[in-house]
Amino acid sequence: MKVLLQFPEGLKQYALKHAKELESKGDEVFISASPTYGACDLAIDEAKKLGAEKLVHFGHSEFHKVDFNVEYVPYTIDANIDLLANIKAELAPYKKVGIVTTVQQVHQIEDIKRSLEAMGKEVFIGKPYGFAKKQGQILGCDIGSAASINKDVDCFLYFGGGLFHPLGAVYATTKPFLAMDPFGNKWMWLDSHREMQAKRKKAIIMRSIFAKKFGILVSKKNGQHNLNLAKVLKLRLEKDGNEAAILIGDTFDFESLDNMMEFDAFVNTACPRLATDDTERLRKPLLSANEAMELMAIRAQK
Repeated sequence: MKVLLQFPEGLKQYALKHAKELESKGDEVFISASPTYGACDLAIDEAKKLGAEKLVHFGHSEFHKVDFNVEYVPYTIDANIDLLANIKAELAPYKKVGIVTTVQQVHQIEDIKRSLEAMGKEVFIGKPYGFAKKQGQILGCDIGSAASINKDVDCFLYFGGGLFHPLGAVYATTKPFLAMDPFGNKWMWLDSHREMQAKRKKAIIMRSIFAKKFGILVSKKNGQHNLNLAKVLKLRLEKDGNEAAILIGDTFDFESLDNMMEFDAFVNTACPRLATDDTERLRKPLLSANEAMELMAIRAQK
């Protein structure tokens, strides 16, 4: 079988090993050298170009249905649950704790729950909205496992590596939010990021208040393609007396976007985290779809 392997950045170091394992079984194997940002970013076009019969995507679980043969190989990591004892004092003021993690640790979520219950906590595990598949699991764009229990808990605990995933959950919740990295044995409260995000949102809308020409970003990535939303936004902006154009791309090059000097502002319909994490990379304002609608509502009041 002709197979294309795809790895996120942290797992590319194992690409050759997996390729040789499959070759030893008689497969013709290729490795994608392109960056990938999750299961929303499958290398299907590359696989089809090669005539591959299957894409093997490492590091993530299924995101959504696609019209290609994709095998998902999530990487699970056994983190040291005993390290939770180190944050007992941090959690002392809180009785009801909601826990979230990523696909790498979600297989340990019941162990995390039992450890917290041994501290006398009442533990809540929420359900994802749709892209994530397991209770307690969060993605950068699916924070349902946190938001669904926000009203029930006194605080949240994220157990896992990195801050990309928990920050998405922080923005969508209102309770104190502690992140613990068991691999570095370190932890931090993330609540200040909510205030920074609220200020960023207000600033980006106000910077766009006099914008008249909008570029609407549409990704061709299989799990980020929102052309219908972009068309609705274009019509809505034009109805308000603006000029708007839809800009199609794969991984957006912000330097290239900066060269589109005619636009006063951009609106994102691709990965939702672009409009929260990457606004400083553009000279012009980068609004989310919701922020664009808020902008037009504010204008209508004037």
